[in-house]
Amino acid sequence: MEKRSLDGITLEQILHHLVDQYGWEVLGQKIPVRCFIFDPSVKSSLKFLRKTPWAREKVEQLFLQS
Repeated sequence: MEKRSLDGITLEQILHHLVDQYGWEVLGQKIPVRCFIFDPSVKSSLKFLRKTPWAREKVEQLFLQS
């Protein structure tokens, strides 16, 4: 299986893609973090993900699998 790369893709682009594909509710079920479950927004999620490496890694892995 070919490994996909995140080169040139911003965290914001990844987040928009996942929200478009799954919606906030399903995204919050797949990655249960507060910023996806309670009053979710791209801005608050980006702020959290930039400060939280383990959560960002989960988001990137979900993006690569989608």
